Amino acid sequence: MGRCPTRKVKKRRLSHKTARRDKFEVKGDDLVYTELRKPETEKKPLQLDEDLPGMGQFYCLHCDRYFSNVSVRDDHFKTKKHKKRVKIMNGQAPHTQLDADLAAGMGMPDNGPKLMAA
Repeated sequence: MGRCPTRKVKKRRLSHKTARRDKFEVKGDDLVYTELRKPETEKKPLQLDEDLPGMGQFYCLHCDRYFSNVSVRDDHFKTKKHKKRVKIMNGQAPHTQLDADLAAGMGMPDNGPKLMAA
């Protein structure tokens, strides 16, 4: 009798908590879409922020991510994930909370046409 052969090496698994935390810190698709649709005159220049990577100067608006320098940001622009995100943001407008409420039947009531005018 011995140990089970699959228990020889303990597998190290990454924590799923960081991925879930990052999911909620990112802007929603509808907010990014409206930000992209603003004219150039309304967009504000990036301010210096010591808490963000690269002092907050290297930013991808489509993905809502900050980068440490220009080369890392340019490498990000070549990735499949970024290209997919750009394609989504250039397409139809993403769903909003109002769309979800209307689909669930929580929008304005439609009582039909009025039969008799008072």
